[in-house]
Amino acid sequence: MSNVNKVVLAYSGGLDTSVILKWLQDTYQCEVVTFTADIGQGEELEPARNKALQFGIKPEQIYIDDLREDFVRDFVFPMFHANTVYEGEYLLGTSIARPLIAKRLIEIANETGAVAISHGATGKGNDQVRFELGAYALNPEIKIIAPWREWDLLSREKLLAYAEKNGIPVEMKHKQGGSPYSMDANLLHISYEGRHLENPAAEAEEDMWRWTVSPEKAPDQAEYLDIEYVGGDPVALNGNKLSPAQMLTELNRLGGKHGIGRLDLVENRYVGMKSRGCYETPGGTIMLKTHRAIESITLDREVAHLKDDLMPRYASMIYNGYWWSPERKALQVLIDDTQKHVNGWVRVKLYKGNVIVVGRDSKTDSLFDSTIATFEDDAGAYNQADAGGFIKLNALRLRIAAKLNSRK
Repeated sequence: MSNVNKVVLAYSGGLDTSVILKWLQDTYQCEVVTFTADIGQGEELEPARNKALQFGIKPEQIYIDDLREDFVRDFVFPMFHANTVYEGEYLLGTSIARPLIAKRLIEIANETGAVAISHGATGKGNDQVRFELGAYALNPEIKIIAPWREWDLLSREKLLAYAEKNGIPVEMKHKQGGSPYSMDANLLHISYEGRHLENPAAEAEEDMWRWTVSPEKAPDQAEYLDIEYVGGDPVALNGNKLSPAQMLTELNRLGGKHGIGRLDLVENRYVGMKSRGCYETPGGTIMLKTHRAIESITLDREVAHLKDDLMPRYASMIYNGYWWSPERKALQVLIDDTQKHVNGWVRVKLYKGNVIVVGRDSKTDSLFDSTIATFEDDAGAYNQADAGGFIKLNALRLRIAAKLNSRK
């Protein structure tokens, strides 16, 4: 362990990483650099700085970086170009944040001369894979310290006891006296795991949810939004131009107000086990619905269907930690190319947990031709007689097979 003289720790200031900071100092006798990413978790980050200072971290080696715009612009928006959903429901809020954090960990290690990085992901979860695949892809020589795979503090209760013994302040203890939920938040979502959620038959407590009201308590009056898209990205809301982070922040507020984006899911982790988690993704839910709506009038049919075919594979790449892989990068080029003409606006109605598309248009790139699609007289724009030959040719193989079967 003596060969590790300096390590960069992905540090939130919460229970796990506060314990890890002290544990690294005691176990590795090394210098620790802390890195706290502001990706929109909505928490005051200065307490993380103060905690780090308490344990002797030099001020110049405490990194607190505002990465909100980077996160949405360079990770969330490209992912949404593919309408990405894992296992039919999960919008990958935790998964998509990990490659950005891994990237910055490696950058800081290079800046400070650290030979190792450390993270607070457990040995049972997906995040250890995401962090480490990303780190190795960006620096194949980096050493990775994963305390959950080394120490014996293998429960929330043991972590709390260690924290108390070492004078580490812990917030958010559950009102019943049990362990807090394992939570992860960023601009795209907030997740909850642990406690009684480990019983997939138990309904989540209503007071667990933080961003969204219950649909039952949402406003009785629907609210309309107009979202403008340019190149597949939302750029304006109700006529107001917004940066990527501003857009997602406002959509989160509006979606949460109307009870949009709650999810209770049992998912298949990459390491092999099933896991139950609850998620709130209000802004992302609105973005997914509106992005598909603008694509519906601007994308060629076969391009749209190809994207839908590729999306589950792309989603698995992100979920499993392969953002920095050559296959994801190659696929991203194709996906981004499909977005060149995804320009226009979408109108949605938010009402009690629902995002309802009520209108969409593109002045420059719409493939919807009303003169052909009309049910009224199209003045010869479409010759309906052409459909007969089209159907017969497509039925040829079916007719041949039917004749053969009739002779058997």
